Amino acid sequence: MPHARTYEYALHAAGLGPVAGVDEAGRGACCGPVTAAACILPPGPLPQLEKLTDSKKLSAATRARLEGVVKNLAVSWAVVHIPAAWIDHHGIQPANLLAMRQAVAKLDRRPGYILSDAMAIPGLTRPHLPMIKGDQVARCISAASVLAKVARDRLMGELDAAYPGYGLAAHKGYGTAAHMAAVSLHGGTPHHRYTYSNVAAAHRLWLDKQLP
Repeated sequence: MPHARTYEYALHAAGLGPVAGVDEAGRGACCGPVTAAACILPPGPLPQLEKLTDSKKLSAATRARLEGVVKNLAVSWAVVHIPAAWIDHHGIQPANLLAMRQAVAKLDRRPGYILSDAMAIPGLTRPHLPMIKGDQVARCISAASVLAKVARDRLMGELDAAYPGYGLAAHKGYGTAAHMAAVSLHGGTPHHRYTYSNVAAAHRLWLDKQLP
């Protein structure tokens, strides 16, 4: 990621730092929250993070290892979950934006500049730039991507223990055929997004089975 790292360094060198990256996870899921993370890394070489990239391109074990490294090295980091009920009431795009704004607001170090993964984030109080494929090319966005993904996956594992039978730890709440079959068999949980057509259809099948 040499060109993007140079860009981040240039922001620091121009006195516009610290630079925060922000990213989300779970936008395409139909169960569980949308999760956002914000992260400020120190400027300069960080060889421990050379493997940072889009979290979806990393194995679960690599993500888990990098999460610890990012948290240890970060100047500041924050993670926010927006639950399914809020998503159903307001919509997924407002939930994405709220999660990212809240993650930035929770940083205990005020950023001078914010980089986001492709998506413009209205309402930020500091200047920011959406970067195409930002989670692949900007180190601070990649770090936020890992934090968001690992935090959300961990939460889905906890939901899997609380609601067995849905396989939430395996598919992380995405709309796989196995997940939809489970909803049609057991009904939805309080963590499903009922405004999503696949959840609504599968839950309706379960409701129909409950009728005498």
